[in-house]
Amino acid sequence: MRKYRLMVPGPTPTPPDVTAAAVLPVEDERTHAYAEVFTRVLGNLRRTLRTRNDVLLFTSSMTGAFEGTLQNLFAPGDRVLVASNGAFGERWIQMATAFGLDVTEVRHAWGEPLDLARIAGAAALPGLKAALAVHCETSTAMVNDIRGFAAASAPLLTVVDSASGVGACELRTDDWGVDVVVGGCQKALMTPPGLAFTSIGERAWEQHRHARLPRFYFDWDETREALRADVPRTPWTPAVSLISQLDVALRQIHAEGLDNVLARHVRLGRVARAGVRGLGLRLFSPDEDRHSAVTAAELPAGVDAGALVDLLLDRYALQLAGAQAPLDGRVLRIGHCGFMDEFDVLTALSAVELGLAQLGHPVRPGGGVTAALEVLHGRPGPRPVPDPGVRDRQPVP
Repeated sequence: MRKYRLMVPGPTPTPPDVTAAAVLPVEDERTHAYAEVFTRVLGNLRRTLRTRNDVLLFTSSMTGAFEGTLQNLFAPGDRVLVASNGAFGERWIQMATAFGLDVTEVRHAWGEPLDLARIAGAAALPGLKAALAVHCETSTAMVNDIRGFAAASAPLLTVVDSASGVGACELRTDDWGVDVVVGGCQKALMTPPGLAFTSIGERAWEQHRHARLPRFYFDWDETREALRADVPRTPWTPAVSLISQLDVALRQIHAEGLDNVLARHVRLGRVARAGVRGLGLRLFSPDEDRHSAVTAAELPAGVDAGALVDLLLDRYALQLAGAQAPLDGRVLRIGHCGFMDEFDVLTALSAVELGLAQLGHPVRPGGGVTAALEVLHGRPGPRPVPDPGVRDRQPVP
């Protein structure tokens, strides 16, 4: 018998109290009692996003809220800039194109940081309405400089996909001037999938007045109007039990303290990256503290990531993730956001070591765990000075 360990970028494990909240009696969302839970959730989401903006909650995957953002901000033919350096940046390009927007693409090699000078140059093109980017690009483990992105994109409206960034990576929505942030609950917020949210600043509401794309379920006006009712609620039937679970998770996050939560994720990222290097593998993203939600390792020739993921699940009940094309088979991803601690990461590194050995790749016994423990002892080996021009590996076009 093996204990199942879920360590992918999302969904993530849920704390026991969050799991238990799923079996509470279902309440009518139109009561004052449940409205207290609902409004507390929205307030704690604002605290987590560090914003005073409106936050709207939807029962959907995050992709639903992404679509709703496009529907509520734009009209057919509107010009938008999308900065892409991974699979989810590419998804924004695909969605914007599907809705008939005129997309200016600022593409980067997968796993490369956003080139803020290129973005600033593209943002100066006439007629653009907004600039879109991904905060934590989990397909490559790259966490983008969103503060820099917002500054480089000025004065365009800024839209940020922080699906796996919220609660794991620093995000200061108001201080950084981010107009719209879209996120969800099944990653660092430690809740089962099914809820998504959008924070909307004043500039975004102003642009929303001119939006002409069809919308219904994700209509921001309908959703905000329901929040202003005598009993605040959603306009459509919400996932009542999931909201109760998210309420528990957010209260745990703020009981720990958001700064402490972010510091914990930074520590886990350091442990994971040191362990990857200790295994003799190359990191796929920079060895910097900003990369605190997921760690990506490039596997050596002859080791297929899919085969390694399958082996770790079958033999050790450890669920890690491979990568999407064009990285499929080459990159292994270790998720460490949400309900995680150092011993989860150490366990994952131990299993990866065993899996590599069983697939015929030579490894030094204990190399990954020893390097990771050195970080926890405060005695890490030499760490490379972060340099955007120096990479562990060749970029993927």
